[in-house]
Order: sequence, then structure tokens, then C-alpha cells
Amino acid sequence: MSLNLRLERALARLDAYYEAELKVLQGQSYQIGSRTMTRAHLAEIRVAIRDLEIRVADLKAQAAGRGKRKAFRITPRDL
Repeated sequence: MSLNLRLERALARLDAYYEAELKVLQGQSYQIGSRTMTRAHLAEIRVAIRDLEIRVADLKAQAAGRGKRKAFRITPRDL
């Protein structure tokens, strides 16, 4: 999978999680008697948002040529 495609998919998922967070914040829960039900957990959504933001930043850095190194220099030693 190409880097641009992975970046586009990560951005689309991040947008979806932002929308989900807004829906939960607007009151996507209901109450039946003394029990309150929530359709989605805000804490889980926020963890996913944080992970995706890091992933998007890494992908953007790789696209700009500033990503993590893939090769390392090794100096052999004779002990």
C-alpha cells in the first residue's frame, strides 16, 4: 500500500473519530429508569484520536522525507 493511500485512509479515520467524539459530546446517551446507557465510550474514542494523530504525523513526516530512519550504520568489532 502506498504512503499516500495510507495517509488518506488515516486522515479519513481521524475525521470519523472527530465526528464520533462530537456526537458523544452532544449527548448520545439515554436513560431508562435508573440506568444510563451510552452508545459509544468517549475515553475509547479519545485514545483512538490520539493514536491516529500520531500516526498521521508520522506518515506526513515520511512523505516529506523526514521519517524514521530505515537503515543504520553498523560497525563490526573483533572482540
